[in-house]
Amino acid sequence: MSAGQPGGGSIVRRMLLGAQLRRLRESRGISREDAGYSIRASESKISRMELGRVSFKERDVADLLTLYGVTEGGERLAMLGLVREANAAGWWHGYGEVMPTWFQTYVGLEESAALIRTFEVQFVHGLLQTEEYIRSVIRLGHPDAADPWVERRVGLRLERQKLLVSEQAPRFVAVMDEGALRRSFGGPEVMRGQVRHILETAEAPNVDVRILPFTTGGHAAGGGAFTLLSFPESDLPDLVYLEQLTGALYIDKHDEVVEYTKAMNALDTVALQPAESLEWLRAFHDEL
Repeated sequence: MSAGQPGGGSIVRRMLLGAQLRRLRESRGISREDAGYSIRASESKISRMELGRVSFKERDVADLLTLYGVTEGGERLAMLGLVREANAAGWWHGYGEVMPTWFQTYVGLEESAALIRTFEVQFVHGLLQTEEYIRSVIRLGHPDAADPWVERRVGLRLERQKLLVSEQAPRFVAVMDEGALRRSFGGPEVMRGQVRHILETAEAPNVDVRILPFTTGGHAAGGGAFTLLSFPESDLPDLVYLEQLTGALYIDKHDEVVEYTKAMNALDTVALQPAESLEWLRAFHDEL
């Protein structure tokens, strides 16, 4: 995947639906070219559909299911229902005027993940930020933005954070370089409040905060911040999210994901353990 893919929380459902269509096509020995012909489309569109990178029309999916021999019963109804779910807008679409399309894609993936593992170098992760810290970060990146626009961005990030306390909250593992906390946003009082908030959030059983102190020296993730997402559906591969200044990369190639997984596992090994990390955060709070 890459920057510029269609946005929205339905991306995971598109990926799931695409994987199921690919499984059915391959089990019937039908080529992508023949599948494309049946819905008046190209072979490349079938490929994009099977990767979940385009939206689905219910008529196209119905025609493909017929071609694949799924003409009735629960499987057909379930897959057609998945089309409607994949086309439904997520709550974040209401923030479209302050949210780039490439980030809508990430929020949709984040909402559907069972496990989120992240490494941060410069910032406290967005799911752990306080309102004051958020406002300071947004103002730094958009110094000339109007107040209403900034407040909408703040509201969006606060809304995202509800994920960690939702009924289907993912397990969230955040490894933070010491520099992400030493780099002040908003001044000492904001940073004290930010550290207190991390300590409070880390009390949740699904949240694991790990500090990577400067004394660790070099580490395996020298390339910078990244997020590794894992999903409950067995048909969906793990994904790596790399945020850039004007876009993002979504990596799903197995060999590349494996390398990021190795880097994250290496970080887990050298970072402070959860209890040690909380002790470090308490001592750091007292320094501020």
